Amino acid sequence: MSQTLQAEQELAALIVEALNLEGVAPDSIDPEAPLFGDGLGLDSIDALELALAISKRYGFQLRSDNPDNKQIFSSLRALSAHVEQHRTA
Repeated sequence: MSQTLQAEQELAALIVEALNLEGVAPDSIDPEAPLFGDGLGLDSIDALELALAISKRYGFQLRSDNPDNKQIFSSLRALSAHVEQHRTA
């Protein structure tokens, strides 16, 4: 399994766990699908909870005032790439 795929699956599991997504299997989350709106259907509260879970797990802050957040949170793949780039843990 590639490191990218492994990182995406680890993050998908964190999303399901942190947001208590009942009936959603981590491996059923399409890495390219939007996390918000039509895709996984997350909302702004979910984004805050997810940012907190990511900071605890990976050791860096996702700031709400980051102008790149729309791109960072656009999909599991984009979020995973950002996490892998900035993680300290």
